[in-house]
This record gives sequence, structure tokens and C-alpha cells, in this order.
Amino acid sequence: MEWFWKLNGVVNGIVWGPWMLAFLVGTGVWLTLVLRFPQVRYFGMMFTEVLGNVRKKSSSAGTISSFAAMATALAATVGTGNIAGVATALHLGGPGALIWMMISAVFGMTTKFSEVTLAVRYREECADGSHRGGTMYILEKALGMKWLAVIFAIFTVFASFGIGNMVQSNSTAEGIAMGFGIPPYITGIIIAVIVGLVIWGGLKRIATVTVYLVPFMAIFYIIGALGIIILHADAIPAAVANAFRGAFCDPMALPGAIAGWSVKAAITRGIARGVFSNEAGLGSAPMVHCAARTDHPVRQGLYGLFEVFMDTIIICNLTALTILVTGVLTNSPDLTGAKLSLAAFSGVFGHGGVMILSLALSLFALSTILGWYWYAETAIVYLTNSTALVTPFKILWMVLIVLGAWGGGTYLANLWDLSDTLNGLMAVPNLIGLVLLTKELRRLVDDFDKKLKDGTLKR
Repeated sequence: MEWFWKLNGVVNGIVWGPWMLAFLVGTGVWLTLVLRFPQVRYFGMMFTEVLGNVRKKSSSAGTISSFAAMATALAATVGTGNIAGVATALHLGGPGALIWMMISAVFGMTTKFSEVTLAVRYREECADGSHRGGTMYILEKALGMKWLAVIFAIFTVFASFGIGNMVQSNSTAEGIAMGFGIPPYITGIIIAVIVGLVIWGGLKRIATVTVYLVPFMAIFYIIGALGIIILHADAIPAAVANAFRGAFCDPMALPGAIAGWSVKAAITRGIARGVFSNEAGLGSAPMVHCAARTDHPVRQGLYGLFEVFMDTIIICNLTALTILVTGVLTNSPDLTGAKLSLAAFSGVFGHGGVMILSLALSLFALSTILGWYWYAETAIVYLTNSTALVTPFKILWMVLIVLGAWGGGTYLANLWDLSDTLNGLMAVPNLIGLVLLTKELRRLVDDFDKKLKDGTLKR
């Protein structure tokens, strides 16, 4: 298999290389200009819509509430990348990676907004009254490109095995072992049972669980991270200044900087980790947002804006700041990933910090497993045009959870790299669809603005 992993390394370098990252961010910039900065114009309305309608019941067509759809999508995006991925970006790209992560997130908000809007526009109603949709349905129904839709669905299924399952269960097991000393295989079995009980209830049960899980785990982690940042408030100005210097200037002049940092590394690592975390442009979240009960596609798009804002601009930013203000990035140059974040938490809270981070890491990973299951099921149903394989796939999903938690070492590292490649390849068909449907997006946004103005739709 050595040749295969080498080939994957080459493809990965292309998928997450400068040209592809430019395509990802460039699409966000293009859509931002064409749609007249929706992340700015709808910023206040976004909060009103999301936070003001948590318990709101809608009579509009759909399977689950708008908030539940966003919670499920957010469950899939808020994962180990928010802790381990951010730390890795800082380790490889320096403090400047944080700034580029935030820049990519600002434009990524428009990309996710556009994906979600189109998903609702081109969703399909099933025989049982439920709704399915996503990039594959958009490519087929709006553009007649079924061949590209099939490619996207295949990438989704295979990417889900690693990035949405085994890697996440392994992170959960490691986190629990770190904080509570429970053997990984036991954690894997427990996770498989919990996930099985949830996914057997379909999207409605997944959404019900994530509606409670996502806010709890986000608030839990935010409080812990804010505690560290507040205790090191005096170091914030210097940390922010170093981040801006590293983003736009030669960071080799920074005190304690690790040799090899460069502006290029800051840009590529920052953007790559930002996109990897919030999945803006990858086309994953539309597969659940399409099921939302909403009166207009653009209204659900507001939840896409909030999703990226919460995932990257809030949670990823807090992770980065805990690492920068505590000084572990320069004081422990040999650490990376979750261990770097762990050093920041344990350095402030001792073993209590280990427990906080391990529990947060576990909850993030568990939520990702739930969200990505639905993405994989949606892709399988699309490819087979049947639900016959859904039950066998649920069993396979549970088995993979146990194997991922139990395993470790080289094969999981290789699986992570392969999943990373497949995850990035999902973006290609999705971005093509977004660019080709720019006029339709502009029409939908204009229609939404018009109906808000004349009172047809309520704010």
C-alpha cells in the first residue's frame, strides 16, 4: 500500500494546495461581491433569526426546524479540527495562521450561505414526506450534471468513514483516556451504542439530540477557553500583534519563532484549517439544511452564516488565543495537535484543565459522528435511489466507531490523510455548482430582499 499512500500525499498536496485554496476563498469573495456582502447586511438579522427562533415552530414545508437543521450541521462541523486542527495550523504556520483563518471564515460565511440557500431551493420531497437534498441534487436538478453529482456523492461516502467516523471516535477515546483513564475500546463500544440509539431514529432523532448537545458543548468549551484568556488578559495585545505580523510580514523576526515559519505557510495553513473546520465550500452542510422548515431558501441561508461564525470566528479563535496567550506555542515547539491545546489548558487549570479539554474534545468528536452519519446516508440514498442499504450501513457505521476507537498508529494517520483528501475533493463539484448558479443565487437574494421590504416575509 506504500505507493497508494504516496499517491494520496501528492493528490492531497494539490487538493489543499495554493490553487485549490485560492478557488475556495476566491469563490467566497466572488459570491460576497455578487450578493452584496450578505455576511454584513444580514449580520443582525442572522442573530435575530437564529437566537430568537430556537423554540419557534413553523408550518412551512420541511422535516425539522431551521434551528435543528443548523444544530445538526454545526454538530458535524464543530469537531476535533476546532481543537487539534487549529493547534496544528499554528504549529506549522505560526501565529499568522490565525488571521488567515479568520479572513477565510469571513468569506466562507457567504459560501456556506449560498450552499444552504441552493440546497433548500432544489431539495426533493420523499414519499414519506421527508426532504433530502444537497450538492448532488443541486448539480443534477439545476445544472443537469448528474455525472458530477455522482462523483460528489462517492467522495462523501468514503470521506465519512474517516473524517466523520473513525478519526473522530479515536479522538474521543483518546480524550476520555487522557482525562478519566478509561480504556479506548470500552469508550468505543459505549460511543457505538449511543450513536446507534440516535441514528436508528433517523434525522429527527439526530436533530433532537444535537439541538441540546451542540449548545451545551459549545458553551462548556467557550467558558473554559475564556477562563484561560481572561487570566492572561495582559498577553492578549502582544498575541494579536504577533498574529498580524506573522500574517503579513516575515515572522522570522518574532522572538522565539520556530525556524521555517513564513507568510506562505501562515496563509496556506490558516485557510486550509479554517475551511477544514467550518466546511464552507465542501458542500456537506446543505445535506441537512435542505430538510429545514422555512418560508424562503435565503432565510435558511442565514443559519449557514451563523454556522461559520460560531465554528471558526468564535470557537477556533478561542482555541488559537488560549495557545498564543499562554505562550505554549513558543515554549513547547515540539508539541502539536491536541497536545498543544492540552498544554495550554493544563498549564492553567492543572489536571482539571486536562479533564475540561478531554471532555470537550470527546463531545466535539461525538457530535461530528452524528452529523456526518446523515451526510453519508444521504449520499448512499442518492447513489442507490433506494433506502435498502440504510440499515446495513448503520450497522457498519457502529462497527467502524469501535475499530476507530480501538485502533491507532500508522493506519489511522493514513486514514486521516485519505479522508482529508476526499473531504477536499468534495469541494470541487460543489464550487463549480456555486459559480455556475451565481445568477440564480442573486435572483433568490433579490427576491428575499423584495419580500422583506414589502412585508410579504417577516424579519
